[in-house]
Amino acid sequence: MILLADNLRITQPAIGRAVERLDPGPIRRLARACRQAGAGAIDINSGPLSRAPEEKMTFLVRTVQESVDLPIVLDTANPRAMAAGLAACSGRAAINGISQEPEKMARILPLVRQHEGDIIAYLLRPDGQVPVDAAGRMEAAIALFDTLQRADIRPERILFDPVVVPLAWQDGNRQNMAVLEVIRTLPDLLGYPVRTIAGLSNLTTGAPDPEARCRYQKAFLPMLAAAGIDTILMNVLDPAILDIARSSRNITGGEIFTWQ
Repeated sequence: MILLADNLRITQPAIGRAVERLDPGPIRRLARACRQAGAGAIDINSGPLSRAPEEKMTFLVRTVQESVDLPIVLDTANPRAMAAGLAACSGRAAINGISQEPEKMARILPLVRQHEGDIIAYLLRPDGQVPVDAAGRMEAAIALFDTLQRADIRPERILFDPVVVPLAWQDGNRQNMAVLEVIRTLPDLLGYPVRTIAGLSNLTTGAPDPEARCRYQKAFLPMLAAAGIDTILMNVLDPAILDIARSSRNITGGEIFTWQ
C-alpha cells in the first residue's frame, strides 16, 4: 500500500504564496518533510492555475523533483498546466485524473495517450456526479475501462478511484461502504489485477474539529487496507493517521511481519 502525500496543495496559504512568488523554499521543505514521514509519492495539487499555468506547474514539478527522489502525481483540471507538468517532469508522472465527463475525455485523454505514466480514473457518471451505490460505480468502471482500452491505454497504467465521499453527506456512510465493495470486486469484474486509489481526506470534509477528522480517518483507513486498496492519498504529516497507515500496511501487505 503506497502512501501518496496530499499535503502539497496550492490552497494552503504558504504554498499558494510560494507559487505566486516562484519561491522554492516552502515547497522544498514540505516535500522533504513528506519524504521523511514515509510518503511513497507526492501529489502536486495545483488547483486550476488560471494565471500563468505553464510557468507555475513547471516551477512546482522542478522544485519537488530537485528536493526529493519520489514519484509525482500531477493533480490539476487545467490541461495547459498538466501538459507543462508532464513536459517538465524528469521521468514519468501520473495524471490525476480522468473520468467519463466529456470535457475530461476531450482535454485530458490526449495527454494520457501521449505520455506513459499512470492515470487515475475516477468512477463518476458522465455528468460528473458520484454514483449512488456500488453498482453505479462498477458500471462506471466498465465504461471507463472500455474507453481507455479503445484509446490503447494499457490496463496496468490505470488506478481506479471509487470516490470516497464526505461522511456528512446524507448517504455518506452507505456510499463509503460501497467504496469498499468496489475495491474488493473490481479485479473479478474487469478480469485482471486492478489497482485502486482512495482519497482519505475526502471522508472528513466538513468535520467539526481536527479530533473528529483524525478519529474517522483512523477508523476508515484500516477498512480500505483490508479491502485491498493499493494507494492511499492522505496527509502523511499527521502522526496519528500515519501510524495507523503503517500498521495497516504491515498487516495486509503480504510480507514477513515485523513490529516496525
